[in-house]
Amino acid sequence: MTRTRTRTPYDLDSAAARSAFETAAEYADAALLNHSVRSYAFAAEYARERGIAYDAELLYVSALLHDLGLTAPFDSHTLPFEEAGGHVARVFTAGLGWAPARRARAQEVIVLHMRDDVDAAEDAESHLLQVGTSADVSGLRVEGFAPSFTAGLLAAYPRRGFGAAFLALVENQAVRKPTCAAATYVASGAATRIAANPLDH
Repeated sequence: MTRTRTRTPYDLDSAAARSAFETAAEYADAALLNHSVRSYAFAAEYARERGIAYDAELLYVSALLHDLGLTAPFDSHTLPFEEAGGHVARVFTAGLGWAPARRARAQEVIVLHMRDDVDAAEDAESHLLQVGTSADVSGLRVEGFAPSFTAGLLAAYPRRGFGAAFLALVENQAVRKPTCAAATYVASGAATRIAANPLDH
């Protein structure tokens, strides 16, 4: 079921962005959907404050779809969730009429968001999605955002128990796919970092 959407200052307004939101809302629960929007918002605000040029529509679409590989319909039994999500984005953007190179970029941005070594000067969108997701999942760099920005974002897109729900999802991935990036992430102390996220306190 598609959720009723009230557009906020943290959304991007374009046909592709609206379609991405509607698609994500059909498959992700409220906690995961709100995380996806917050990840974009943190990324966009980070870029604005630092003067990083980026493709806003590419980043928004990638952010909205980046965790669909964690949902039952798209959870691959062989691929890491970010790779499965990348394939979802590639198919989705084909339906939007995006050119092959742009479809490949959406896939790449989602795959690379699980890495923390992507330089903004080389790949702004992948770097920004990593920044945005890390801020929302574990609170990395959140102290650098204006309190009014963060408060407004959380009011518009509440967390709804996201931290615990996300940890359960990635722990499940780690058990079933022990060589994937999620397994490395869990083994590195994800539970502790997620529990300490200031956005939940």
